[in-house]
Amino acid sequence: MIPAVIISKKRDGGKLSEAEIRFMVSSYARGDLPDYQMSALAMAIFIRGMDPQEISQLTDAMIATGNRLRRVSQRPRVDKHSTGGLGDKTSLILGPMLACCDLDVPMISGRGLGITGGTLDKLEAIPGYRCDLSEQEAEHQLAKIGCFITGATDSLVPADKKLYALRDVTGTVPSVALITASIMSKKIAETLDALVLDVKWGTGAFLDTLEKSRELAASLCANGKRSGIQTTALLSDMNQPLGRMVGNACEVDESIQVMQGSGPSDVWELTRELGARVLVSVGKSATLDEARRILQGHLDSGRVLERFEQMVAMQGGDMHASRKLGKVSQVLANGSGWLTRIDGQLLGQAVIVMGGGRVQAGQRVDPSVGLSVEKRLGDRVDKGEVLVRILCDDPAKVEDAKALVRDSIALGDAPGQVFALWQDFIPEP
Repeated sequence: MIPAVIISKKRDGGKLSEAEIRFMVSSYARGDLPDYQMSALAMAIFIRGMDPQEISQLTDAMIATGNRLRRVSQRPRVDKHSTGGLGDKTSLILGPMLACCDLDVPMISGRGLGITGGTLDKLEAIPGYRCDLSEQEAEHQLAKIGCFITGATDSLVPADKKLYALRDVTGTVPSVALITASIMSKKIAETLDALVLDVKWGTGAFLDTLEKSRELAASLCANGKRSGIQTTALLSDMNQPLGRMVGNACEVDESIQVMQGSGPSDVWELTRELGARVLVSVGKSATLDEARRILQGHLDSGRVLERFEQMVAMQGGDMHASRKLGKVSQVLANGSGWLTRIDGQLLGQAVIVMGGGRVQAGQRVDPSVGLSVEKRLGDRVDKGEVLVRILCDDPAKVEDAKALVRDSIALGDAPGQVFALWQDFIPEP
C-alpha cells in the first residue's frame, strides 16, 4: 500500500478500509511511517471525520500494536477517563479511591494535549514518580494495592503513545475519531469490566458545545459496549477551570488537599459522581446514593490519601520532597462587575507560554508554573480585586501570561449563565 494514496483518499472524504487503517497505524508504530505522513492523515481525519466503523477499526488497529494487560485478581477491573480540561485532576483522587473499594484500577493515562494538562505531567511533578511501568511492574502493583497510573509504553498501545504526542503539536486534538481511538485503545487494552467517562465541554475543553460532547460520548460508549465493557459517561462543564489550580505541581497540591478533606468542593463532587457510577456498574452499590456514602466514608477515614501515598511510593515518587511553585504575581480587576466569561483557551495558552505545556513534541514541561483562578463565573468583582494569581519565576513569561489572562476574563453588568457542573449522558435508544 502507498501511504500518500491512503492520505489522499481520506483528504477527499473517502472511507478507509480496515486494511488501509491497519497498514497506516502498524507502520507508524514500527517507525516505518514518518511523522509528516501520519500528521497529514491525522489532519485529513480531523477535517473529514470517520464513520463509526472506521473509528472502531482505528481503535482496534491501535490496540493490535501492543499487548493487553492480564488480570491479576478476582476483583472487578475498572477505570475512568476524561477528555481533558483545565484543572482536571480527578484521576489522581479517583484511582486510589476506587482501589479502596476492593477494585482493580489500571489507569493508562496521557500527557498534556493542546491547552489541557496531562495526568502524567502532573504526577511527574512529584520527584521520582515513574510513568513508564513495565507490564510486570504494573501487574505486581495492581495485585498489591489495586491501582497504578502510568503511560502507554512500547508494549502497551505504542501507536497511541506516538500519535498522542503528534496530535498535541499539530492542531489535530479535537477530533471525535482520534479522541475515541486514543481513549478506547488504552481502556480496552486494560481488560476492563467497567469504565466511566468524563466528557467535557466548554471554553476550556477540546469540544466547545454540549452537542459536540454528546456526539463524543456516544462514540466512546459505543466502542466500550462493543468490547464488552460496562460504559457510562458524564458530561461536565469546562467553561471555567475545575477547582482553582491550573498547572502541574499546583494541581497535585490541590488534589492532596481534597484527599485530606478540604480543597475545592467542585473537584470532590465531580470525582465522587464519577466513582459512584463505577460502583453501581460493577454491583458494588445498588444505588448512586449508597455509592456516594461509601466513597465519602473512604475519604473521611483517610484511606484515599493513604492509598495515593502507597501508589506514589511504589512508582518511585517521594511525597515528602519539595514540589517547587513559581513566584506569585497577581492579575487585578481593572473594573467592577459580574464575572460573565472565562476563556479557557486563553488561560491554557497562558500556562503553555510559561512552560507548563508543550509547543513541540517531547518538550519537557516546567511543573512549577501555573495559575490560581480566584473568582468563579457569576461572582461579583470589585475593581482592584485579585482575579488570578500567576505562578512563574520568569518576569517576561509572566507578562505574556498576564496579557492572555486579562483577555480571557469578561465582566458584565449582570450575572451571566452558570452551567451545572455535570449531567448524565443518556444514550439514544
